[in-house]
Amino acid sequence: MAGKTSGGSGELIRWLGVASLPCVLAVGFAAAGGWLSPHRVTPDTLLAALQGVDGTHPGFRRNHAKGVCVSGWFEGNGQAASYSPAFAFDSKRVPVIGRFALAGGMPYQGDAPGKVRSMALALKGPDGQEWRMGLNDIPVFPVSTPQEFQALQQAVRPLEGTGKPDPLAVRTFRAAHPWLASAGKALADRPITSGFENDTYRSLDSFVLHGADGRSTAMRFAMVPEEQKFADLPGRGENASFDQLDEAVSAHPLRWTLVLTLAGAGDAVNDPSRIWSAQDRQIAAGTLTLTRLASEKEGDCTGITFDPLILPEGVAASDDPVLQARSATYMRSFAERSREKRPRPAFDPAVSPGGKTDEKSGATPGSESASPEKAS
Repeated sequence: MAGKTSGGSGELIRWLGVASLPCVLAVGFAAAGGWLSPHRVTPDTLLAALQGVDGTHPGFRRNHAKGVCVSGWFEGNGQAASYSPAFAFDSKRVPVIGRFALAGGMPYQGDAPGKVRSMALALKGPDGQEWRMGLNDIPVFPVSTPQEFQALQQAVRPLEGTGKPDPLAVRTFRAAHPWLASAGKALADRPITSGFENDTYRSLDSFVLHGADGRSTAMRFAMVPEEQKFADLPGRGENASFDQLDEAVSAHPLRWTLVLTLAGAGDAVNDPSRIWSAQDRQIAAGTLTLTRLASEKEGDCTGITFDPLILPEGVAASDDPVLQARSATYMRSFAERSREKRPRPAFDPAVSPGGKTDEKSGATPGSESASPEKAS
């Protein structure tokens, strides 16, 4: 596989911004499945690896720490109903609670156009059903297994004194994973839109639709914006992209189309680092509309783990090992931050645009609260 191999540790750090996904916050093996052992990847070892890169920030998510709550609704159009009876594919409107965020574990990091953005959603269906989604604005996940993910974090961990990764550790990781070059090229070459409000967000992991007729169909999905803009990138201020998002949603509702991509014969369903064929069939299944932002101080998204294994009837997990492993670590992260004091939000729409944030000031005491239903 060909790709950019120059740049040393800097290239892997750029990949790290991708590997640390909101939905792929950390990947561990689920204890219920018998995967955990002292010699394997666990939720604790993955959280430790993530914190080794970006430090410890009590009260915040261990990845995609800088974010803002959003709400609105989703309305299916019936086009995917023959593939699955999932409530989201009905021609009905259901409420949505979500979150926009930047990759990485640093809550008060400054915005920059090239940072990986995420959209996390919880679609609320009938009879207590939910569909939780963790989507990212990248074309591919840079690694294919939980072990590789953890090894990547360890390779780019900054050294004391220099604040930079050990060049030898980076070279060793790259030599052991030469196929990552193609993923790195895809990430580096991805087009970057002007902001959260007009970006495309992808599931990266694969899922399976189960139809009422017994047919099963593997798929990935994406939220495609009503309009994309690749010019006029936001500035590099503390909250430039969040301020721009706030202005956009205040001006008019923001809309995305849910697009399902059905797996073709040559597509790798169990490997999120592989891009699927451009010839695969796609189905526009409905429209997401977002109308309101709220800080994580009062927003409903704060107590939600956007665990992509919380799925509605008619949608199931594939055998993708990264997807299968995420739930345990999400819950471990939630358990840790729910015991910590609630910090000042990384971004607050109520504060005038351009307001600077300072991690060392303004923390609000109190514990994060979330109902068992939200934490599940």
